Amino acid sequence: MKQDQKPRALRVPSGRLERLARLGGLATDIAARSTVRAIGDLRQGRRPDTASLLLSPSTIGRLTSELARMRGAAMKLGQLLSMDAGDLLPPELAEILSRLRNQADFMPPAQLKTVLNANWKANWLDHFSTFEVRPIAAASIGQVHRATLRNGQRVAIKIQYPRIAQSIDSDIANIGALLRLSGLFPKGFDLAPYLDEARRLLREETDYFREGASLTRFRERHAGADGIIVPQYFPEWSTAEVLTMEYIEGQTLDTAAGLPQVERDRIVSKLVDLFLYEVFEIGEMQSDPNFANYLINNDGCIALLDFGAVRPLPAHLQEHLRAFMTAGMTNEREQLRKLATDIGYLTTGDALHNEQIFRMILEVFSDLRGEAIFDFASATLQQRLQSEMIELVENGYQPPLLPMEILYLHRKAAGLFLLGSRLKARTNIKYLILQRLSPQSWALA
Repeated sequence: MKQDQKPRALRVPSGRLERLARLGGLATDIAARSTVRAIGDLRQGRRPDTASLLLSPSTIGRLTSELARMRGAAMKLGQLLSMDAGDLLPPELAEILSRLRNQADFMPPAQLKTVLNANWKANWLDHFSTFEVRPIAAASIGQVHRATLRNGQRVAIKIQYPRIAQSIDSDIANIGALLRLSGLFPKGFDLAPYLDEARRLLREETDYFREGASLTRFRERHAGADGIIVPQYFPEWSTAEVLTMEYIEGQTLDTAAGLPQVERDRIVSKLVDLFLYEVFEIGEMQSDPNFANYLINNDGCIALLDFGAVRPLPAHLQEHLRAFMTAGMTNEREQLRKLATDIGYLTTGDALHNEQIFRMILEVFSDLRGEAIFDFASATLQQRLQSEMIELVENGYQPPLLPMEILYLHRKAAGLFLLGSRLKARTNIKYLILQRLSPQSWALA
């Protein structure tokens, strides 16, 4: 979707054969165009370059438009790839993934009504005093509508696109074939684990009963918490494909840039501390850093809205991370190297690249335990790491396949870093980290 293109009502292909035909037609068209281009190159004495076809603006436009229209698997795979390999991909492929992440088309009213009729009793509309047909948000799996029940309760209703759950396996297989056809991935890049993870994630995230349980669990955990709100879940208006929760008024995080400095600092500090609380104390993390998953209400409280991407952290990994962060924050280098190997950052048989990776790890911790106040506005850590990683890949480095839980941690941390940069926040990250690792750790720094 182009940046200036407004969200539109666009029917989601729902039948298995229809979805297969659309993806198959797209692959056939790209392959045919590739053949024509190859013949032309041969006639002019050039070596055929099938990947270059996908780099043309017209093909990129068609590919992203069609995959975005499919929703579900295409967008989820784009999110996963951008977690680990986004900085290493060619700009053209990164653009495709970015467009898929930001797609915001929605179901037309007739299709919306069909989905609700299939999930709610026949006279469901009689129980609402208002129901806004145009969604207030749309994403990879579903869209959100605002409504008011007859008793005056304002609710937000997340409605899943039709047959997204039933089409997961075939969609992932076909989209994987399309991406492999592109030839744009770095040499040695293994797409298979990302296809498997996208398949697993979609199966979990299309189960709204599961998300409802996570919503209830996190609401209980944060009951009475200072500055955090989790909306109430309404199971009587929820199914596996429809999730209804309390509607919370507020502004999105990306609009908080106009708030006073002290408020911006407080918001980012609160979210960083929430992230650390999830990782080191409850062992369960809301892994999607999308700004739309949070609101700031009129009292300055942060509302947590989306729990479809909740990921458990195994106890052994939690302890590894605690030890790893403690060694890094206290600059115990030998222990840090051992733990980095245990987690998978450093691999056997690649001494040269291991040293470069370890230097990058030391660089991260040097910044985190440096000045008492971390100034996101002037921080260059993310840009430096990206530049160094690109240089590594150009020199033949093949990133190891880290546990997916680690990639989700990277994704969430990167999202928080981006938020801090946009809000130009100043935060005592060193204190927050050490307090969550152990209150006694502060004395060690």
